Amino acid sequence: MRVLHFFKTYWPDTFGGMERAIHAIACGTSKLGVEPTVLSLSRKPQENSVFFDGHWAYKAQLDLEIASTGFSLGAFKRFGELAAQADVIHYHFPWPFMDLVHFGMRVRKPTVVTYQSDIVKQSTLLQVYRPVMHLFLNSVDRIVVASPNYLETSAVLRGRRAKTIVIPNGLDVNDYPAPSEARLQQWRARFPGKFFLFTGVLRYYKGLHVLIEAARLSGYPVVIVGSGPMEQALRGQAEANGLPNVHFVGAVEEEDKIALLTLCSGVVFPSHLRSEAFGLSLVEAAMFGKPMISCEIGTGTSFINLDKVTGLVVPPADAPALAAAMAQIWKDPDVANRFGENAAERYENLFTSEKMAISYTKLYQDLVRNI
Repeated sequence: MRVLHFFKTYWPDTFGGMERAIHAIACGTSKLGVEPTVLSLSRKPQENSVFFDGHWAYKAQLDLEIASTGFSLGAFKRFGELAAQADVIHYHFPWPFMDLVHFGMRVRKPTVVTYQSDIVKQSTLLQVYRPVMHLFLNSVDRIVVASPNYLETSAVLRGRRAKTIVIPNGLDVNDYPAPSEARLQQWRARFPGKFFLFTGVLRYYKGLHVLIEAARLSGYPVVIVGSGPMEQALRGQAEANGLPNVHFVGAVEEEDKIALLTLCSGVVFPSHLRSEAFGLSLVEAAMFGKPMISCEIGTGTSFINLDKVTGLVVPPADAPALAAAMAQIWKDPDVANRFGENAAERYENLFTSEKMAISYTKLYQDLVRNI
């Protein structure tokens, strides 16, 4: 069975949460007999059409980008060629240009949309896009959402429950090999003792300005892994407040990230807006058996991290509450260990790549048989 995934970006151009989710679906289902292909846009399409982890990542020329939405005339032809060879088309929402391609190429194949997130930031443009969005979501055969929390709180999905199913995003522990002792020692030397960890792209909705304020209030060491558009402003905030306990290490190699996950005392994920629809970094934390702190924003973050079970959930954009949660985990190792053990168990029960791949493969098979 051949499945074509379509999204605006993919490896090697970018590899954030959305791209990692697509990658996990493609790799997981390929082990079960699916032949996945991913089509995305790129400024250098000829250089980036590559065979990657068992599947082809094809590119169309990115011609224009407006409000984080890429446009491409060449994508229509490229999509048509690849769709003709596919048994199922798998879209990843949101990306308004994708809707235009879907209607422009008059897709007649079974279709599924993984609904990654509501449109939050571009509220003005949403007023223009909304009619097309509803037509698109009504036209596809199935919608997948990664958590029941998101299904319950999304106004867009509320009226489409009959065609919507929940398949949690999953990760494969085998993609996270144990770091070398030398790499562990390197980070132990840099950050001796306990510390809290954040990993991810430094975007506006990640709530890192709140985490920095919580670090000021608490004095606990916080290591921030990643880069992104908010990095300069966040560094400036930490410097202006004279916070030697906030450490920016930038984007690091995978072995370094795994080493820091291994060594940290807990993972803090302070995303405060619904743009954070799931939180794969929390799945990584659960996989490593780490206690977690996140915010209640009505999305998958509170599906992964259960309050007082796998960690603590605090109100969004509340630095004193975040600092208090950090203090609880810091000062009570028994509670922290219990949260971590529960997190690892929850990962095994719900968030493995294998469980996710089995669910998607069954969905593809059902679509091909019944549509």
